[in-house]
Amino acid sequence: MAGKFAGYLGPLHSGPSTDPGGMMNELTPPLKVLVAHPSADLYGSDRVLLETLNGLVRAGANVVVTMPSKGPLVTEIQSRGAAVILCPTPVLRKSLLSPKGLAKIPAAATHGLLRSIGVMRGVRPDVVLANTITVPVWTVAGRLCRVPVVTHVHESEASAPGAVRAALALPLVFSTAVLTNSRFSTETLERSLRILRGRSTVLNNGVPGPPSDRPPRASLTGGLRILYVGRLSRRKGVDVAVEALLQLLAQGIPAQLSIVGAAFPGNEVYEEGLHDKVRAAGVSRNVTFHGFQHDVWPFLAGSDVVVVPSRLDEPFGNTAVEAILASRPVVVSDTSGLREAADGYLSAQFVAPGNPTELAAALISVSKDWPRFRAAATADAARAASRHSPERFGALMACHVAQAAGRPV
Repeated sequence: MAGKFAGYLGPLHSGPSTDPGGMMNELTPPLKVLVAHPSADLYGSDRVLLETLNGLVRAGANVVVTMPSKGPLVTEIQSRGAAVILCPTPVLRKSLLSPKGLAKIPAAATHGLLRSIGVMRGVRPDVVLANTITVPVWTVAGRLCRVPVVTHVHESEASAPGAVRAALALPLVFSTAVLTNSRFSTETLERSLRILRGRSTVLNNGVPGPPSDRPPRASLTGGLRILYVGRLSRRKGVDVAVEALLQLLAQGIPAQLSIVGAAFPGNEVYEEGLHDKVRAAGVSRNVTFHGFQHDVWPFLAGSDVVVVPSRLDEPFGNTAVEAILASRPVVVSDTSGLREAADGYLSAQFVAPGNPTELAAALISVSKDWPRFRAAATADAARAASRHSPERFGALMACHVAQAAGRPV
């Protein structure tokens, strides 16, 4: 295979040769899965992909992952026994939804489709897993090569115009099976294209917990430690978190805000604006920009409360779940998939999207009633560990993929 693909990167170690779970046996060749993924980062859908790979490899499958470019995700994939093929194909970003961007799609899609068919012919997979709806050429390539396709939907553009939502959802018509990460994502797909009604299965994300137990502080000595983790963008509401911090400080409530994450390429102006806002307010000592971090658990361990202040709809809220798994209270926007992610947890609070005053009030509640929030967060962690078990998620994902390929499970 390495000779056929200039972008082929083998695994760091071989996957298992036997299948204790029953997907394969001595008389059945291992299931060969080609996973198409849009990026090589380590954010929400990227981390869920790793749990998918864990499940597939544990089930005895041979897995090859294709992505457009290198990044920190590559090493993580290889360490799980999967191979990587670098194959530049178009990814549906919001930048393509402009007139100039739309004009580029036909040529990019044609070239990408030819490349993807070439990879398909070389790998000869039993099934394709398109990990997000932003890589539609792989769905089309799979069907053209008569290979079943499973699409795992992580997105939910409920606020986009109807025509855009329909265009994003259209490739799912060609999928053998559709999996979504929340009821909200499923409902958005069904509103976008009526033909998709009843075709999706909700599969709760598998989210691993912290490597070690770091309980919340007994007292908030030195002030409240607030944490934001994620992309830096207006959509994610990072500026709302900064404004909420300013309101706390204005009321004489000591607090620190740690911001972990970076902007999308091309969105650096927003990140620069955050730095300018912090400097102009004279609170540089109260706000720390850590940039992108591969390992978020040390930052969660050093925090008291986590904020997820998204302005727009989110398909789910992995960051909120990670905070709960780390026994930290969360304050999330009362919208879309974030409601599902934080639903049923006593240490979670919901605030109006884009409202720094409500966010500040929720943070003040944590500060004033810390013993109650601390106890509730500790109890919530066990509940979240059961609800988002990575092992259960991986096993279910492997079953869905095998079923689409016509394999017994």
